[in-house]
Amino acid sequence: MADETYTPPKVWSADTVSGGKFANINRPTAGAREEKDLPRGDHPFQLHSLATPNGVKATIMLEELLEAGHEGAQYDAYTVDIGEGEQFTSGFVSINPNSKIPALIDASGDTEFRVFESGAILVHLAEKFSAFLPPDPAVRAEVLSWVFWQVGTGPFIGGGFGHFYAYAPEKLEYPINRYAMETKRIFDVADKRLGETRYLGGEDYTIADIANFPWLAPFVAGKIYEDAKTFLSIDDYKNVGRWAREISQRPAVRRGRLVNKVWGDDDQQLRERHAASDFDGLNLDWSF
Repeated sequence: MADETYTPPKVWSADTVSGGKFANINRPTAGAREEKDLPRGDHPFQLHSLATPNGVKATIMLEELLEAGHEGAQYDAYTVDIGEGEQFTSGFVSINPNSKIPALIDASGDTEFRVFESGAILVHLAEKFSAFLPPDPAVRAEVLSWVFWQVGTGPFIGGGFGHFYAYAPEKLEYPINRYAMETKRIFDVADKRLGETRYLGGEDYTIADIANFPWLAPFVAGKIYEDAKTFLSIDDYKNVGRWAREISQRPAVRRGRLVNKVWGDDDQQLRERHAASDFDGLNLDWSF
């Protein structure tokens, strides 16, 4: 039901605090709010991130490259606490002016450079190592289409459904219904595709799967947004379930989902990642 007590102003300004989990960091302006340098490791790639679905895309990709024998993909991963506003430090803004995780520094060549936005990171790494992005033009186009399908749908799931269902200060019927409907439609798109092929891009595992898995699999596992799995009837999407469970068994995926994770059970957290030995003693199982 609409809130009849609220009339949108003709010109909006941030005069009031809307509340909610992220009220302390949400502002209508960009740029650094604190002078602070980023930590720096010795590996060719420096990742600054958090184990949200977008962050996990990058860490799964890096771990998959290492699993495939690409030693040049060694990386240091540092946690950026977005709840505390660390994405607004001068160091982080210098590698992502949009202040969103993940952001990557590629220092593997003579001149280092930044790569920000999770989809761009996947494409950059896939092209650099000629991995998880098939060279055939038709297949490549299909894979990239599913990568950017995810880039377009992620905000509806996270900032749309996830925000209003789990994080908003009060539950409102219209936005929850609107974004629940869209989230279910997104799952139906993926389910129909995965009824045709083993993976989203075709018969091979690619960055299309790496992009989509961190967003779709937690719903299948019932590990995101409270009881959203039941609310959205995710078990209705059998092909997505088959795909998610298969990918969840990949060793690189099991490692990647723990990097920069700082919540949950202690044996499934890894604030920083610098070497393969950092996973020793952690519980890598993710059965659902």
